[in-house]
Amino acid sequence: MRQTCLDQVYDLARKDKRVAFVGSDLGADTLWKFRDEMPERYYMEGVCEAILVGMSAGLALEGHVVYACTIGTFITRRCFEQVAVDLCLHNLNVRLIGNGGGLVYAPLGPTHLAIEDLSIFRALPNMTIVAVADAEEMKRMMPATLDHAGPIYIRLGKGGDPVVTDDRFPFRIGQAFPMRVGQDALLVSTGITLKVVRDAAVRLATDGIECAILHMPTIKPFDRERFLDLAAPVPVVVSVEENTIVGGLGGAVAEVIAEAGFTPGKNFRRIGIPDVFPDHYGSQANLMDHYRINSDEVVAQVRTLLHRG
Repeated sequence: MRQTCLDQVYDLARKDKRVAFVGSDLGADTLWKFRDEMPERYYMEGVCEAILVGMSAGLALEGHVVYACTIGTFITRRCFEQVAVDLCLHNLNVRLIGNGGGLVYAPLGPTHLAIEDLSIFRALPNMTIVAVADAEEMKRMMPATLDHAGPIYIRLGKGGDPVVTDDRFPFRIGQAFPMRVGQDALLVSTGITLKVVRDAAVRLATDGIECAILHMPTIKPFDRERFLDLAAPVPVVVSVEENTIVGGLGGAVAEVIAEAGFTPGKNFRRIGIPDVFPDHYGSQANLMDHYRINSDEVVAQVRTLLHRG
């Protein structure tokens, strides 16, 4: 997914002279074709992410569409004020590419785990947040970022993630995608958790429980209309994300459910990282299982909420 995203930046730059790239300590070979062919629009900052954002803001004010890339925790935690004041306040056309969203950097521990990046940036006015499910969806998403007005945060997965999307729908920023129909429960996912909910839906179907799936690659703006259409007829809603349950996708879903005034109300659960700093090391898959961001937990929660446990 990461390489696909960067390849798309290069392709966009070849077609549009507005496109500039700013990296932060990404390695000498990162986007080397961009560097060699378009050096006047390629910059590699050292290891100061606040400067990365400031440079990007300056380039955007000069008319560029800027793609700025570094590790997800660094581009969210370390330079939050610069993102808020330099980018969002002025609604600048900068696309922040966060490498290793969620639990990708599990071997490096809590300092590198972007467990709250979606939550942090959801709070910023003018910020758009995108987390696609696989490399093929990344190819459909990136062209849509070129003419989008305002800043975007693009969360990147590990790479090599299985392809679970298809091209039935053209990608539109802000649009959610129904992936399965069902009358018993609605499973809402973002990023790589689409595979989790798809696996769970197949398992539940063998027990006669039919789940609808809504894939939300755009977390903000939240596709309220599409969500309400799918949530209205079902008694159960479960959100699944590779992010803290505080303020991320689950928080957005909870807000919409609470304000919708459903009668009767919905039985709802958030599946994600609990309100802790992860203290386990290993692989992304290990930590996903440790925090039960998996199909077993989705199946268990749906059955419990339907009182079929």
